Amino acid sequence: MNAVAILGIGTSGVAAALLAHTQGAMAYVSDMRTDASAAAGADRIRAAGGDVELGRHDVERIARADTVVVSPGIPPDAPVLHALTERRVRWISEPEFAFRFIQGPLIAVTGTNGKTTTAVLTAHLLSEAGVDVALGGNVDAVLGPAVSELALRRPVPAWYVVEMSSFQLAGVERFRPDIGVVTNLASDHLDRYPSVAAYHADKARLFVTADERSRWVLNGDDPQVPALAGEAPGRRFSFSMERPDADGRIEGGELVIDVGDGSERLLPRSDVPLLGAHNSANALAAALAARLAGVGSSVLARGLRSARSLPHRLELVAERDGVLWVNDSKATNVAATVSAVRSMEERSLVVLLGGKDKGEDLVPLADVLTGRARVAIVYGAAGDRIAQALAGRVVVRRVREAFEVVVAAARDEARTGDAVLLAPACSSFDMFSDYEERGRRFAELARSDVGANA
Repeated sequence: MNAVAILGIGTSGVAAALLAHTQGAMAYVSDMRTDASAAAGADRIRAAGGDVELGRHDVERIARADTVVVSPGIPPDAPVLHALTERRVRWISEPEFAFRFIQGPLIAVTGTNGKTTTAVLTAHLLSEAGVDVALGGNVDAVLGPAVSELALRRPVPAWYVVEMSSFQLAGVERFRPDIGVVTNLASDHLDRYPSVAAYHADKARLFVTADERSRWVLNGDDPQVPALAGEAPGRRFSFSMERPDADGRIEGGELVIDVGDGSERLLPRSDVPLLGAHNSANALAAALAARLAGVGSSVLARGLRSARSLPHRLELVAERDGVLWVNDSKATNVAATVSAVRSMEERSLVVLLGGKDKGEDLVPLADVLTGRARVAIVYGAAGDRIAQALAGRVVVRRVREAFEVVVAAARDEARTGDAVLLAPACSSFDMFSDYEERGRRFAELARSDVGANA
């Protein structure tokens, strides 16, 4: 490996360049961006001896590289990828590149929703057992680094836990987890994929290098998940909120797992301090994965009791005048919003929906909100389409002004005993740089009187 070309100078691109440098390779990194963030990344790479070009991609130079690494932020229809395809140049994802230098066992978590929570919770359970664990991948930058950064860890950790998006799985060839977890499957990223089938096909690449040593933790309540695994070799363990025969299940109100040595009762479901039934499913998935990695049941119980909600995922951010304010800004697709709404069983809802439209079918929103939401506050670029989908079934208040006005409208509508739930079902890019910025702003307004005065 003499020359590595890396497309994209975000977190994963910089990490891949630094990893390449440690392996004695010359890294060339290019990005169409020229902003301050890109310039800062360029400075880091150049300081390590790499070459960076901002504002263009030198296709001929990229095509001559021994290895081409594509960051997940580069869309599949990018002109540079079309140009490389015409030249029959193959490329890989950043986690695939990093995997070639990882020296320990690995747990990989993917799925449409819940993968970050499950990955973080799995790492937490391993840490609770005193295991040196490295967490990263598609996990938010504040929670974990790129896989290439994990590959640089010294001493080598006892376990790696990585979250994998469909974009990252699209470019794998040798990537093989010792334990693979699939939380669920739904439609998502239809602004990037031509069809749900194409999106699921990238997810299925988790299984391309499976062998008889592989172990799979699969959602037993989602028939699409075992179908995704197909005939991939390895042992399979299911988790379910409904099936009494699942390897991870709810039995008599308790979380129970069985990895082949008999049933192990962990703790009452009510003792897991995470909102929502879907988080009980995530807890079962994480417990199975950690148990397969050698963590004992008593440690699993202790770790699950000390689990905490992640930011922007059914995060309780305020309680004012008898109203709960819940930030689920990470609910950027319809399935995630449906799950969030179902989790708030004990309160009537004022739900905030909107953002940049992903082109999904919105009928499931109307189905789940009927009889559960007192009013839906719809906003942003997708507001009109959401309002149309809910018409006649849910009371809708359309807000066309700034986000502060959206939150003020929710405050006006909320009554004692309600929950104001931000679960947008859309990406944030019409108003915010990402879902985190949206969630932070929501939390700030929920905790202050700004929304009331907007």
